[in-house]
Amino acid sequence: MNAPPFPAIIPGYYRYSYRLILMNRILSKTQLSDDVFMMKVEAPLIARERLPGQFIILQINNDFGERIPLTIADADAEQGWIAIIFQTVGRTTHLLAEKNVGDTIESVLGPLGHPTHIERVGTVVCVGGGIGVAPLHPIVKGMKAAGNRVIVIMGARTKSLLIMEEQMRALADELIICTDDGSCGRKALVTEPLKEICGREPKPACVVAIGPPIMMKFCAEATRPFGVRTLVSLNTIMIDGTGMCGGCRVTVGGETKFVCVDGPEFDGHKVDFDNMMKRLKAYRRQEEHAHEQCHLEQAARQKGAAVA
Repeated sequence: MNAPPFPAIIPGYYRYSYRLILMNRILSKTQLSDDVFMMKVEAPLIARERLPGQFIILQINNDFGERIPLTIADADAEQGWIAIIFQTVGRTTHLLAEKNVGDTIESVLGPLGHPTHIERVGTVVCVGGGIGVAPLHPIVKGMKAAGNRVIVIMGARTKSLLIMEEQMRALADELIICTDDGSCGRKALVTEPLKEICGREPKPACVVAIGPPIMMKFCAEATRPFGVRTLVSLNTIMIDGTGMCGGCRVTVGGETKFVCVDGPEFDGHKVDFDNMMKRLKAYRRQEEHAHEQCHLEQAARQKGAAVA
C-alpha cells in the first residue's frame, strides 16, 4: 500500500512516521522581574547538542517575522528542553512574552556559534550585567565543573532587576553583587570589584564578561593593565545566523568578524566596542516605532477584553 501524500507544512509541527509531533512547545514560563522572562522550550535536538556559550535564533511567526538571537541559559538533554531568558525591549520579545505554557514558537534554530572554551585554569571571574547574567550561567556551571575556582560578579541598576541570584550563589565560590543605587550588595559598578580581584595575588587566569556593550568595554579596560585574558560575548544585530547577511559584523583586532559564526565570544581587549555600539543604533528609529506600536496594540486588546 502506498504511503499517504505528505501533508502541507503546519507551523509548529514536524511530520515523522505519519504522525504530527508538536515542536518548540513552551513547557514553563516564569517572570523573573518587571520585564524579564524565562521560558523552558521543548527542543530535544538542541538540548542534546548545545554547549556553554552557544545560542539560538528564534522566530515567533513564519510570516516575515523578525529573527532574534537568544543565548541558551540552561538545558536538559534527558528531558529535551532548553531555557531562554529575555527582556521585553522590542516588538518580538513583547509578543514572545505574551505566549503561554502549551503554545509553540514557530522556528527555533540552533545551537549556533562557537562554544566557550572550558578548561581548568585556576581562578575564573565571571561578570554579568543585567540580562547578561542569563548567558553567563551555563559558563559558570561549566567552569566550575572543570575544577576552577569561580568568582561571580553580578550587576544591575536596582535590586528588582537582579536575576538568577540563587543559581549563581549555588555555583560560585565567591559571589559579589553590585547595584547602581545600592539597594542590594555594593553600591558600585561591576568594574570596581573586578579591578580589586585582578589586583590580588595570584591574579585570576581569565575573566568572562557578558552584558551591555558599554559594560563589557569597561570590563576589558579594567583588566587590560593587569594583563588578564578577558572574553566578551557579543550580542549584535543578527538575521540568518550563518554568516551570509553580514549584519552582525564587528571589528576585532583590526579584522572584520561575524559574531554568528566567528563568535559570539571574542578577546575583549581587541573588540572595537565604539564601532559596534554605533552599528547597534542603525535601526533604533524603526525599533522604537515597532515597540510603541506593540504597546498600543496590547492596550487595545486589554481594553477589548475588559469590555467583553
